[in-house]
Amino acid sequence: MSAERALVAETEEFVRREVLPIEDEHDGDVEAAGGEDLRRELQAKAAAAGLLSPHGPVDCGGLGLGMVDRAPVFEAAGRGLFGPMALNINAPDEGNIHLLDHVATPSQRDRFLRPLVAGTVRSAFAMTEPAPGAGADPSMLTTRATRVDGGWVVNGHKWFITGADGAGFFIVMARTSGEPGAAGGATMLLAPADTPGVEVVRHIGTVDRSMLGGHCEMRFTDVFVPDEDVLGGVDEGFRYAQVRLGPARMTHVMRWSGAARRAHEVAVGHVAGREAFGGRLADLGMMQQLIADNEIDLAATRALLLAACRELDDGGRASEATSIAKTFAAEALHRVVDRATQMCGGLGVSRDLPVARIAREIRPFRIYDGPSEVHRWSIAKRAVRRIAGGGR
Repeated sequence: MSAERALVAETEEFVRREVLPIEDEHDGDVEAAGGEDLRRELQAKAAAAGLLSPHGPVDCGGLGLGMVDRAPVFEAAGRGLFGPMALNINAPDEGNIHLLDHVATPSQRDRFLRPLVAGTVRSAFAMTEPAPGAGADPSMLTTRATRVDGGWVVNGHKWFITGADGAGFFIVMARTSGEPGAAGGATMLLAPADTPGVEVVRHIGTVDRSMLGGHCEMRFTDVFVPDEDVLGGVDEGFRYAQVRLGPARMTHVMRWSGAARRAHEVAVGHVAGREAFGGRLADLGMMQQLIADNEIDLAATRALLLAACRELDDGGRASEATSIAKTFAAEALHRVVDRATQMCGGLGVSRDLPVARIAREIRPFRIYDGPSEVHRWSIAKRAVRRIAGGGR
């Protein structure tokens, strides 16, 4: 067995043994299951098994997997809703590790990246704002960083900041020039959570319950960020965000593929063992169509995912490939879980099987990291330029 296949098998076994019993007991509610204490416990076990931070840079203690190699590992972890947290590959930490690895200075790597890879702290990415601020259109950014002696002072209002409660530091997107709607003028700044003026206002109630630290409303009031904590270049924040966005979209696809595949396998097992109408449910034509359509959606998702990952590993931005893969996957995996629910009948909407909670958790994927409609708009614009605009 190759090292890559062994890592996938070990991850699957770890999730089955250490993660799923806890998740099943608490219906995928991470706070009910222990919150931060559970994270520390599971990550310590993952570290002892050599599974922690498979995507993290080797010099910081990770396994250094590229995009293609991490895909089956992340999928194996994603079979449990708490599996990505256990391996330290959950959003937003996973995307922040990728970003810091590519952009951080040596000092920033030591202060922020190394402890993040080790799992001693969590992080959050603070960009989204209430209307009329940045959302699906990042250029509407209103949070402002003003130049002062030795650094910047940040003021702004953020919300839906995933993992904010309990994060050790924030990567804050703030406008350093221009006005909302301008294509440039944003800067990324690193702000430890204990910096004066950083405030987690509240948890915003959402349908999902498996995300540690919630999705929070925040305020940054006269937050001082020294020059050495600017991440990347001033006014280059939107450009650096592309380093994070494409890979983060694909790692979402990897994790949710694991969850959807688990729902599918549970459903197939159910109909294969359920007798009705003179035979097994799995032998009925309508049921076989549901099973086949799930297999097709899962296979197509994986193919689009790996094509985008190869482009990323080759050094490309893969903007179109990741948009296509993310949009298709968010909708295809939702279909997979919805069909699995239907196949399981009453059990499909009960707590006796994991299908209902997977359906609950996967629905937001069609919204975060770009709603399907925004990706379609972007894909269509590229197609028009390529086909009708002579490449312009």
